[in-house]
Amino acid sequence: MKILSSLLFYILLLSLLSGFHRAADTLSSNGTITYGETLESSGQSFELGFFSPNNSGKWYIGIWYKKFPEIIVWIANRETPLRNSSGVLTITPNGDLAIMNATTGDVFWSSNSSKNEPAIVAQLLESGNLVLRRKDDTTQNYVWQSFDFPSDTLLPGMKLGWNLSTGTNRYITSWKDDNDPSPGDITFRLDNSGMPQFILRRGSETIYRSGPWNGIEFSGSIDWKTVYTRIFVYNNQELYYMNGVVDNLIITRLTVYPSGSVRQLILKQGGFSWTVMDSSMNDQCDDYGLCGANSICKTKSRPICECLYGFVPKSQSEWDVRDWSSGCVRRTPLSCLQDHIKFLKLGGVKLPDLLQFSLNKSMSLKECQAECLKNCSCMAYANSDIREGGSGCFMWFGDLIDIQEFSERKERYIYMRMAAAELSKYIQVYLRTEFEFFFYVGQMINQNIVLA
Repeated sequence: MKILSSLLFYILLLSLLSGFHRAADTLSSNGTITYGETLESSGQSFELGFFSPNNSGKWYIGIWYKKFPEIIVWIANRETPLRNSSGVLTITPNGDLAIMNATTGDVFWSSNSSKNEPAIVAQLLESGNLVLRRKDDTTQNYVWQSFDFPSDTLLPGMKLGWNLSTGTNRYITSWKDDNDPSPGDITFRLDNSGMPQFILRRGSETIYRSGPWNGIEFSGSIDWKTVYTRIFVYNNQELYYMNGVVDNLIITRLTVYPSGSVRQLILKQGGFSWTVMDSSMNDQCDDYGLCGANSICKTKSRPICECLYGFVPKSQSEWDVRDWSSGCVRRTPLSCLQDHIKFLKLGGVKLPDLLQFSLNKSMSLKECQAECLKNCSCMAYANSDIREGGSGCFMWFGDLIDIQEFSERKERYIYMRMAAAELSKYIQVYLRTEFEFFFYVGQMINQNIVLA
């Protein structure tokens, strides 16, 4: 009881000393933030303070754009709001950043960064990053930083992905609804199985994916290099994505929404309206697995779903009413005899999801081709890295899910296993397609059939 009384006296004293307005970017070890007080980044881009969404009676510490206070980019106590405005943000005597009830002394949130270093300050950087650092240390050797604990928004300089050394996974989570900032069901993260790809989920259900990283970009993504930069790091220590701006007159953010979408937005300096530059739902084909198994989604076609060549609808009656969920099945069964097999080269697509697959980063495309041919279960193969002519080997086993056409990206190739009996049928329709065939005769001698 004596300890609690001393702590409450300490908080009350600091509150009285701190005054009623704060425009500084730094909270010292003998300072506090209470309702109505804020920290402000040095360039006045971001502000930190207490807020209550739509007067809900729940109070949070958040960071928002100074000019757009309704856009909250980070929240400390998403899961533990205060029930009144008597909260205080302070640095505890042992160096933790904490949100407490100034009346009872109850701790609602803590950075849990304590290293028993009393000479700690909290600073709101111009990037929107709230950091704990040693008082005399101006380097980026932070004791703790909010960028390691994202809410629903990715800001430039913030890493989305993995620290492979510690196992830490940074991802963004939507609000529960537009008025409740507690963690919702929608998450956007960098998946680390096989080659990395972005996955948007509702609970455990995948609702969008970017396609795997191919050495240059994610195979199903749009390139906006003229507006903002995309940085992707993949080594033994880290796997992360980070974006930045090309023009300092442009503000950008990536936000995941309770409705089930993730959007990259930009704002030009002096503007008042955010523009959506990229979205997980640019068109209907972004809906994960919309066309079912062994099919391709083509935004510019009507209907948008087609079976891959050599496949037919599993249920024609369902396809006739635009229900594609049952997908497609092979028209001609496969054989394991090599001279009965050919591969269809399909270009300009988002590669299938990595559900049943193998990855060998050292194989050439020719070696990958040979391995797939020898394995009766291999349904398709592709280079895992398209740089410098291509390298690495993806092999898919089982159904091919979530293929999407990108006609402007012809260099994205996948080679699908086909029955040789389909060859004559293909030749008849070749001039109406963009496919090429590779088939094997005898000792795996292949011919490239090009009809003109």
